[in-house]
Amino acid sequence: MGLRPFLMWPDRRLRQTAQPVGEITDQVRAIWGDMLDTMYAMPGIGLAGPQIGVMQRLAVVDCSDGKKAALRMADPEILHSSEKFTETDEASPNLPRIHAKIKRPRGITVAFTDHTGLRVRQDFVGLWAVSIQHQIDHLNGRMYFDRLGPVKRQMLLAKAAKRARSGA
Repeated sequence: MGLRPFLMWPDRRLRQTAQPVGEITDQVRAIWGDMLDTMYAMPGIGLAGPQIGVMQRLAVVDCSDGKKAALRMADPEILHSSEKFTETDEASPNLPRIHAKIKRPRGITVAFTDHTGLRVRQDFVGLWAVSIQHQIDHLNGRMYFDRLGPVKRQMLLAKAAKRARSGA
């Protein structure tokens, strides 16, 4: 397995919808392995294929305390979202050193294909739900800051551009 480089905002691939995976092959499992290595090295709690230039609907998430409960998802889709929301500080390695408070449903039901090739339906709450929603946004060509209002989004992107120009 190995580490993969991140695409840097505003790479156009971060705005593209990822392609369905379909069958789980050894190649898909190898990509998941690289994604997990890359995610743990960040360190982070989730990673979607497009963040590293893999334009397939693949994601990994691990919000466990010991980082030993990695979830590998192919073709995830949200079936249901709770009416209760939570606000969490979110960031992305594609736009380093920038973060924002994002409001998302506190709980979700997701269908996805797991590492064995089975289609699974599972409920998630709290940080797991937030991270999975964040990854699905990446698979749909959305960044977390797209969930901000226009003024806050513009301020965040201006701050990121200023940091990029200054090398900070």
